[in-house]
Amino acid sequence: MGQIYASLSLSNPAKEELLPIAANALVDTGALFLCVPEHIAVQLQLKEYEKREVTIADGSKKLVPYVGPIKINYLNRVCLTGALVMGDMVLLGAIPIEDMDLVIHPAQLQITVNPNNPNIAGALVV
Repeated sequence: MGQIYASLSLSNPAKEELLPIAANALVDTGALFLCVPEHIAVQLQLKEYEKREVTIADGSKKLVPYVGPIKINYLNRVCLTGALVMGDMVLLGAIPIEDMDLVIHPAQLQITVNPNNPNIAGALVV
């Protein structure tokens, strides 16, 4: 399977006077969280709430800032979440993907809204 990217708009809902940032995010269902590079966290003036220890792909551990709130807009979906500050590109993990009710189409290398809920995000609450 190739890599899937999503064109997101990222903003700080606590500071609406700041312009949103357009970001081409790598979609990664193996990751849980939204990850943003430091320059995006700085530009959006995201508040650091704590440090979190993360395990990265090579198995090593790293201490990174956990910031927020951050608003994600994708197609007709929105998500409010926190983000880990790490890496040099935006990474869209499973939690915001589920929150926005998005579906991955590996053969087409696309991520789209759930066709069962095209106009409003649905959620499974059990």
